[in-house]
Amino acid sequence: MLLCNSLVLCPAIGKPKNLLCCDHQYCKSKVPSIVTNQHVSYKARASFNVTTKRTNDDLQGKGVGLGIVHFFQGKNIFITGGTGLLGKALVEKLLRSTPVGKIYILVKADVHETAIDRMTKELINSELFKCLQEKHGKYYQEFMAKNLVPVIGNITEPNLGMDSDSAHAIMKDVNVIIESAANTNINERYDVSLKTNVNGPQRIMSFAKACKSLELLVHISTAYVNGEREGIFLENPLTMGENRRKDPSPFPRVDISDEVNLASRSGTTSTGFDGNKYMRKLGMERANFYGWHNSYQITKAMGEMVIHEMRGDMRVIIIRPTIIESCYKGPVPGWIQGNRVFDPLICSFGKGQLPAFLCKPDTPIDIIPLDMVVNATIAAIAKHGYKHMPELNIYQIATSVLNPVRFSDMFDYTYEYFRSRPLIESESSTGRISYYDNLAPVKCFDNFHDLSKYTRDEIYRRFGSMRNVETRKLQKQCKAKIMYAENLCKIYEFAGFLKARFDAGNTQKLLSEMSKEEQINFDIDVTKIDWRNYITGVHIPGLIKFVLKQDGKFV
Repeated sequence: MLLCNSLVLCPAIGKPKNLLCCDHQYCKSKVPSIVTNQHVSYKARASFNVTTKRTNDDLQGKGVGLGIVHFFQGKNIFITGGTGLLGKALVEKLLRSTPVGKIYILVKADVHETAIDRMTKELINSELFKCLQEKHGKYYQEFMAKNLVPVIGNITEPNLGMDSDSAHAIMKDVNVIIESAANTNINERYDVSLKTNVNGPQRIMSFAKACKSLELLVHISTAYVNGEREGIFLENPLTMGENRRKDPSPFPRVDISDEVNLASRSGTTSTGFDGNKYMRKLGMERANFYGWHNSYQITKAMGEMVIHEMRGDMRVIIIRPTIIESCYKGPVPGWIQGNRVFDPLICSFGKGQLPAFLCKPDTPIDIIPLDMVVNATIAAIAKHGYKHMPELNIYQIATSVLNPVRFSDMFDYTYEYFRSRPLIESESSTGRISYYDNLAPVKCFDNFHDLSKYTRDEIYRRFGSMRNVETRKLQKQCKAKIMYAENLCKIYEFAGFLKARFDAGNTQKLLSEMSKEEQINFDIDVTKIDWRNYITGVHIPGLIKFVLKQDGKFV
């Protein structure tokens, strides 16, 4: 068996019942670290930490870079959101490129069978882990069973939803916590976003403070906590209660408790379709009032405030990526999970259903490949894990300052790719329907009225002359396409006219401190990204293969 089939104690190693442990025969020792660690005295552990710190300082002083591989030797990692896009990629990279110890992954599940099934389907059998599979061959399953430990839980619940035995075991064993779980839906209900993106970090911090061997906590945020502010957004922490309106003013202050109570009261009476619509509208209104563009941005900003307020003397890293898209180089170029932020625009254009967009053409669209976010996160952990200083460090992983790609570029590259191979929208029993194979470049508008008129005319022109379709059905389809295109433009309007640029000075400094070998194995140099090659040769083919599941089949 890959993982134990029971939640009872494994008799040979005495694992807590909710830790879905690997078979003990694959462990390096008959007694796993989760048990061994608790028998080590605090005096001995302190002595070990001093020796380790001295060795680490010596390593960095001898010009061997950050010492990434050395830092992760035997380190035990606890990660939330491990089945999500970034979390999954972090797990893969840590297993493939570092001698990491155990990786505990918080999995939302009712019973252990469901947790094991999720772990197997979403990680172990994922295409993303192909390199690891090839590296370990027939021993791959054993390797994964030895290093991955799924734990049933939920970040929004006390003790992260874990039973007390599991929680206490991890508290004794974990060295690094990576909080990657988040609700990234920019049009989510306000109460749902608050529960995950604000309550979640609060629960994580409370749990982290009880972890006896913890060296570092990493919080995955977003560069878009900047909100409406214009100019260069520096890698500085947000202070509790600050707003992000264009006109810098201390008022109105964001009171997180008031926002949570407001959402809770409103959510209790808002159910069904109309209730969901109201709660999404409430999130947008509250975000706009305080200077953010949507509920995702404001709740992620609140999450940062909570982390900063609660951290005390804990070492914390906040990672602020911009828009994460598919892997650029490895482990699988083009790999991506889910329809990411701008992918709906790409897909709609490929089907001929996005004739126009609301944006200023020369506005940078700040996207960053997934593998670079992963590499920067791992490098930052190593750097600050060595320091043993109670500090907060922020890394913005962005391209808008160092190597910008503009909306006009993105649409040009997308047109270049799809003009000879448009996407199939759907199929029916009578054959393929509703596609357009005579694409034209996207036309950019600076106001919604003109965009709406052009979009309606174009949609009817492109799809209104199709044969073998009843007139009423055709009109309904065209109206649906028009509404979808207009909604996309409204949702992403903030990005099309964004006047903020994201400073990445700390990330650049991190790059300069890496050894040549680390710069190759943990590449974070965004200046070397060839955007045309990335979009046409890597990202769009990956989107089609891994998200649309068409595997290169076109009209």
